[in-house]
Amino acid sequence: MKEEIIIDAKNKALGRLGTEIAYYLQGKHRPDYDPSKDKKVFVLVKNLDQAKFTGKKFDQKVFIKHTGYIGHLKEIPLKLLWSKNKLEVLRKVVSRMLPKNKLRKKRLLRIKLINGDNN
Repeated sequence: MKEEIIIDAKNKALGRLGTEIAYYLQGKHRPDYDPSKDKKVFVLVKNLDQAKFTGKKFDQKVFIKHTGYIGHLKEIPLKLLWSKNKLEVLRKVVSRMLPKNKLRKKRLLRIKLINGDNN
């Protein structure tokens, strides 16, 4: 049985929104919570384009990734990634809040946008 939870991101800081989503994806809101089991919880986020950034993060934050090859350090500014794909930014934020195990990739795919926010 799948469960859907709708979260309104309007005027919420992205980090606070991320912790709330991570909480639900892990199933911690359920009385039968078990960290080793994966509950089919889908989180539907609306008004993601109206989420806010605190401080100077929007201009200064940079996502860093290393490919494994010498000199292949990739840096993508938050401002650029936000304009291209808002859902990808949200998934990166939530990914770092979830436990680093086999369930993380499956849980991240259960974050969906609703109300026409397809970027």
